[in-house]
Amino acid sequence: MVSHDNAVYTSAIDQGTTGTRFMVFDRTGRVMASYYKEHRQIYPQPGWVEHDPLEIWEATAEVCRKALDASGIHPEQIAGLGITNQRETTIIWDRQTGKPLYNAIVWQCTRTTDICQRLIDDGLEPLFRRKTGLPIATYFSGPKIKWILDNVPGVRRLAEQGKALFGNIDTWVIWNLTGGPAGGAHVTDPSNASRTMLMNLETMDWDDELLEILGIPRQILPAIRPSSDRAGYGLTRADGPLGGAIKVCGDLGDQQAALFGQACFDPGEAKNTYGTGSFLLLNTGEKLMHSQHGLLTTVAYRLDNGVKAYALEGSIPITGAAVQWLRDNLGIIHSASETEEIARSVEDAGGIYFVPAFSGLFAPHWDMYARGLIIGITRYITKAHLVRATLESIAYQSREVVEAMEADAGISLKELKVDGGAARNNFLMQLQADILGARVVRPRVEETTALGAAYAAGLAAGLWDSLDALRQNWVLDRVFEPQWDESRRQAGYRGWKRAVERAKAWVERENS
Repeated sequence: MVSHDNAVYTSAIDQGTTGTRFMVFDRTGRVMASYYKEHRQIYPQPGWVEHDPLEIWEATAEVCRKALDASGIHPEQIAGLGITNQRETTIIWDRQTGKPLYNAIVWQCTRTTDICQRLIDDGLEPLFRRKTGLPIATYFSGPKIKWILDNVPGVRRLAEQGKALFGNIDTWVIWNLTGGPAGGAHVTDPSNASRTMLMNLETMDWDDELLEILGIPRQILPAIRPSSDRAGYGLTRADGPLGGAIKVCGDLGDQQAALFGQACFDPGEAKNTYGTGSFLLLNTGEKLMHSQHGLLTTVAYRLDNGVKAYALEGSIPITGAAVQWLRDNLGIIHSASETEEIARSVEDAGGIYFVPAFSGLFAPHWDMYARGLIIGITRYITKAHLVRATLESIAYQSREVVEAMEADAGISLKELKVDGGAARNNFLMQLQADILGARVVRPRVEETTALGAAYAAGLAAGLWDSLDALRQNWVLDRVFEPQWDESRRQAGYRGWKRAVERAKAWVERENS
């Protein structure tokens, strides 16, 4: 076995909705190695979104190898490996062969609308909310598991025989890293398990009553382990992409990982991550707070020393993905980086609003029948106005979530920490400050999702001895102060809310 006595780095695999990144960090949180690769988005029908799990695993292996090759870092220099992942995305695979039994059903996919509606019609939503902190929605893994078991021939039989395994992407990656069919660790952590609609928030274990309602055999589910685990889930296999028997000892869903990477360890601290969607989390500490304003209650993290934290979350499915839509579907931009200059070229959005409800509306509305709209169009409108309206939609959706969070927690948010790819867009971050009427604070390391997973692994591996030590690594890059006056802020927000109301309930139930 390779010695890690002189290990000075921690590392993370960040498997996201559009691609996979492997990163290595030193003790100060400085990036020492990074490599990224996109994967395909598969759209079999309107509203359906899938990924190829084997393509994701191959991309994971490739980015690990190429990051190490390019940096010259050796596996024995890495103390621990953390995993962070797109949450809710659902895979069921054959335990013996390691082959997926169906494509991964992505968190954005709306194919489980009918399953969710039946559960709601049966009056079960209060039960699910009380036990899991979640509304019944197409977003979560439980209905996706049920869809695969009910619709893919032979899968339910394999599941009942103990020959099939379920996992979100974290579980799939860890299982393959640590051996796959030859003894791979079948594990997850509470932050990911809390996104399935199957985990009881109080016990942090799978709930037998909910499993029975959805018809899901317990034996297909992974063991729930701490998010930072000194014992480790397993070692990377010697013939794998990392070799060197690195301890896999950190696991956090992507948004909880970003909260961890932003060092939001105290109750009342919040962050917003701008990626494919946007996700605003508020640390509520050990207090399990059930939302009265359309937010989710979720597990922020659980350490192996018993320390745990819950969070309120506002989940927005389409923010950065709306910019991708401008690029890939409409062809009116060539890259996301162009949007800043284009949006600056006009004084405002020309009276239009773009509500990108491609997958329905999530927090705080939870309308799976909503669909996207662009409203207020006149002959005056140009490409630049649409680009600006797209960026404004990101900021307005975030304001809706902040208001719900303030109402639930009884606080007034003075400052919002931001991260993710779109946080690099200075125009968007200024818009966010203007629309919120609050400071927007950006750290120097924007890849806080990967950093959070690496922190969880480094904490377990002994690179740091406390959460306080991690706080010392947070370094400011820039503060955006609000510049709009209150009348402009409120007028713009009133228009946004009118547009959202028109997007709601567009799809008729019988046609869903």
